[in-house]
Amino acid sequence: MNPVKIPAGPVELSGELVLPPAASGVVLFAHGSGSSRFSPRNTFVANVLQQQGIGTLLFDLLTRAEDQDYTMRFDIDLLTRRLLAATAWLQADPKTKSLRTGYFGASTGAAAALQAAAEMGNNIAAVVSRGGRPDLAGEVALSQVIAPTLLIVGSADYGVIELNEQAYALMNCEKKLMLVPGATHLFEEPGTLEQAAQHAANWFSKYLQ
Repeated sequence: MNPVKIPAGPVELSGELVLPPAASGVVLFAHGSGSSRFSPRNTFVANVLQQQGIGTLLFDLLTRAEDQDYTMRFDIDLLTRRLLAATAWLQADPKTKSLRTGYFGASTGAAAALQAAAEMGNNIAAVVSRGGRPDLAGEVALSQVIAPTLLIVGSADYGVIELNEQAYALMNCEKKLMLVPGATHLFEEPGTLEQAAQHAANWFSKYLQ
């Protein structure tokens, strides 16, 4: 595990970069509000990806001080700029610049991932959203995403399912909406996070090769 510091305008963001031997690509994690690079759910998913030979970058979208301001957690434009800064850093680093890049977003992080993917075009190979709010990316960005996108939602995450369906309908890229049986918003039910992680790993394995 390689602790990293990512310059993002006036701040530095802390992260953890893991590159398995002969990694096929690297996935940046955009976590949801009130979460950090230490999110146990994202760490779990990252471990599953690493076991399949995919590199991961878990990092804080906000500094500790910024995260105290509740409104900043929902500032999708700011979160998107931070994700773009981390992407630029990763794609300039000699160790990772030749690797294909993907985004994994949870909750509000999914909106940032989709906005960033819309801006990056062909430079992003795949996007996965878990229990995400892709609707918050906005109609324009959703229609501009060209990276193959997988939306994973719990079948018992009422309200969020409908928001994902609305976002899905606005997307023109290769796309899939997958419901994990019995899962609520945080995938806390036994076996549900494992299913979500495996769906994500399969998607990234397919498009990051």
